[in-house]
Amino acid sequence: MSSYNEEHELNPQEPPSRKEMSRRQFLTYTLGGATAFMGAGAILPMVRFAVDPILHKKGEGEFIKVAEASKITNEPQEFNFELKQQDGWYASTATLTAWIRKDESGEIYALSPICKHLGCTVGWNNDKAFPDEYHCPCHGARYTKLGKNLAVAPKPLDQYKTKIDGGWVYLGDIIPNTEAKKEA
Repeated sequence: MSSYNEEHELNPQEPPSRKEMSRRQFLTYTLGGATAFMGAGAILPMVRFAVDPILHKKGEGEFIKVAEASKITNEPQEFNFELKQQDGWYASTATLTAWIRKDESGEIYALSPICKHLGCTVGWNNDKAFPDEYHCPCHGARYTKLGKNLAVAPKPLDQYKTKIDGGWVYLGDIIPNTEAKKEA
């Protein structure tokens, strides 16, 4: 019997023969490739769904026009405003509330009405036993005009970032209350 090298030495003009693919190998490669293609078609939208909201740029605390600055008094007033928001792919409009007033120096500031105890909505001057205070009807939390906590609630009311532009009061992000700390 002759070896592979001897065969080629005898007939140098013939190129070396190529090993042919069996039907089984062909089906394995074809089905494997088709399965990978279909799997990628199913997985890629899921990956995009999970990653896409992370890649969107977040707005830098847009301000919303809420009230005319000339209508703001020393007494807290309740103002409602709408905020357009995007949660992933769901766009909605939320109605928010702020208590806005001027302090003694004429500076305008706004408080969030969300009680720091359990998240109920506080009202101004709605408890006759405690006049000139914010009062939470759920569990009796009380706050001063500046939002400092007096009873039940562990922290002062949060406040909104504010700016005045063109005679209008604009509200921005909610931040921890800095005015209540000034109150002794």
